[in-house]
Formats: sequence, C-alpha cells, structure tokens
Amino acid sequence: MAKNNPYFKQIFQDIEITDINSEGAGVGRIDELVVFVEQAVPGDIIDVLITFTRRRHLEGKIERIKKPSPYRSEPFCNHFGICGGCKWQHMDYAAQLKYKERQAFENIQRIGKTGNSYDAFPILASPGSQYYRNKLEYTFSNKRWLTHQDNVPENQQHLNA
Repeated sequence: MAKNNPYFKQIFQDIEITDINSEGAGVGRIDELVVFVEQAVPGDIIDVLITFTRRRHLEGKIERIKKPSPYRSEPFCNHFGICGGCKWQHMDYAAQLKYKERQAFENIQRIGKTGNSYDAFPILASPGSQYYRNKLEYTFSNKRWLTHQDNVPENQQHLNA
C-alpha cells in the first residue's frame, strides 16, 4: 500500500500484543490487519505508530507502553536494538523458551507437514542466558556496526562477539 494509506504515520492506542514472530517482533491487530511491532512483548498494551503498510499487514514502533507485559524484562546489553543480535532480550528468558519452542514445533508441523505425528523433546534452558548467539545472519548495509576493539575492558569482552 502506498504512503497515502489511512494507517500510515497514524498512532493507534491500546493495542494488545498477543504473540511474537520469529524475528522477535510483537504481533497485534488493528482492525482486521496484523501489526508487527519491534520490541513489543506478548501481553503488552501499547500505543503504536505505524511506520510501514502492506495489503495484509502493518509494521510499527512503540510510541508508549501503557501496560507492560509480565514477560517484559530490562535488556541487559547497552547495544540492544542496535547491533541486531539478542533480539529477544527484552523478554524474560523462560518466556523466550516457551515462544521459541512453540514456533519450532509449529514450523515442523507446517513446513514439514507432519501434523502431530512426530516426537519432539522440549527445548532445554541454557545455564547461561546472556551473551550467546547460535545463529548467523549475513547482513549488508551502510549502517555503522559494532566492530572489534583492542582496548575493550575485561568485563565487556562480550561486545567483540
């Protein structure tokens, strides 16, 4: 949809985030359209500024959190939302595991067309829930990214991940 869409650059109030997608964006609804909101957590009640429109979905950013989700947690990294890693650290670790497990099982059923005819073990929690990355995405951009630094304090070596 073009930028003359009535939703574009509008703020919608009291949107309930009901799910989270595989990229870590919260999922809600405005009228009959799905809206994806970066850094929103299931259970949040938020005001959303629409930044992008398509025929079947909208994308937005949080304008204001009116009622935070019980799953919401304070990101532990100063670079959260900038470097592209750790996209889920604004959510409690137990909730992350719950949603990631559900997405994995749904993908197996949908893509693998297995129905419920497979055996799967639950996701095991890691003893270390911070500063891990088990996925690589190669991104090309003209944005400035974090780079290796020789003089990083010992307690911040995770920044050179």
